[in-house]
Amino acid sequence: MTGRAGSRAVRDDRPPAGAARPAEIARRARARLLGLAASRPVHLGASLSVVEILVCAFATMRHDPRDLDRPDRDRLILSKGHGVWGLYSVLAELGVAGLDEPRAGHPIDGTPGVEAATGALGHGLSIGAGLAEAARLDAADRRTLVVLGDGELDEGSVWEAAMFAAHRRLNTLIAVVDRNGMQQEGGTEAVLALEPLAAKWAAFGWRVIETDGHDCAALTDALRTARTPDDRPSVVLARTVKARGVAFMEGSAAWHYGQLDEEQLTAALAALAAGERGA
Repeated sequence: MTGRAGSRAVRDDRPPAGAARPAEIARRARARLLGLAASRPVHLGASLSVVEILVCAFATMRHDPRDLDRPDRDRLILSKGHGVWGLYSVLAELGVAGLDEPRAGHPIDGTPGVEAATGALGHGLSIGAGLAEAARLDAADRRTLVVLGDGELDEGSVWEAAMFAAHRRLNTLIAVVDRNGMQQEGGTEAVLALEPLAAKWAAFGWRVIETDGHDCAALTDALRTARTPDDRPSVVLARTVKARGVAFMEGSAAWHYGQLDEEQLTAALAALAAGERGA
């Protein structure tokens, strides 16, 4: 959006007029994701839990699905790369072309909408910190948002990046933790306890914002707060449910990875529809 003739262009983060509501985009993305899981094994639990986070992140970012390479765009790094089927589904619902064909099980270079390849966990925040440092050196008004899994926080490299980002005061860097409480081996608190998680991030020098990761209004407010000026990087701890939207999968480590047969797909789509009617 521009002001009067001769005035400086100002940033406009609003969604285009007539855009679908975030909750509706999330519902369609989940249905698309379930269809993908009927043709190949995917990381269902992690992909389903992160849907609203991705939808609301793109809604608050400078991001144009018709021009993914615009130089002044904000960057989103999916550090929990095994959740990439959620990313594919959300981007496709936002109108990004070229995502209808089968894709890799983790983000890879050359995929529309993918800013960085992430496979091994624990690398995304370092990539994001590097991008934020580059933006600072360029004096660029550009945000970098990194989506992490809570099980991924077991990786020491995450905390090295957190220290670096706070030390460099990278206040255009936003981390979002998909806090679904589960990882491949079971509950996060049983595998390697993370709590008190908010206090840990605060002790590392980050501004901490906590929210419901499936409430689009609350999540959007949290992400917009994270974008407001501060002298620290910000982290949003988004409470979610593994495999959200499909009642018989929710909160179960058994659905960390798998493929749906025809009967399971029918049941999953019915569960998703029933949940939407009851919302």
